[in-house]
Amino acid sequence: MSGRYAGQAQLAVPQDDGTTRPLSTPRVSVQPAADVVYPVRDGDRLDLLAGAALGDSTRWWVIADANPRANALDLERTGTPLAVPHA
Repeated sequence: MSGRYAGQAQLAVPQDDGTTRPLSTPRVSVQPAADVVYPVRDGDRLDLLAGAALGDSTRWWVIADANPRANALDLERTGTPLAVPHA
């Protein structure tokens, strides 16, 4: 498995038909340095910010995890201060 679930423990979830389905356990949030703050600008998107800051646009979830107190709708709202972890 790759991406945001890479390295996460898997649980076997029993299904009604007697089989099991793998389920990834929750990942631990990344806590960025307190001084890494980026004010969202008009047109910013988490994937674009991740590409610029982390070198990989598919790691947008790292920025989302680093801002647990932010409302999901605010993560791309102009003026929102986002904590951005180092690559």
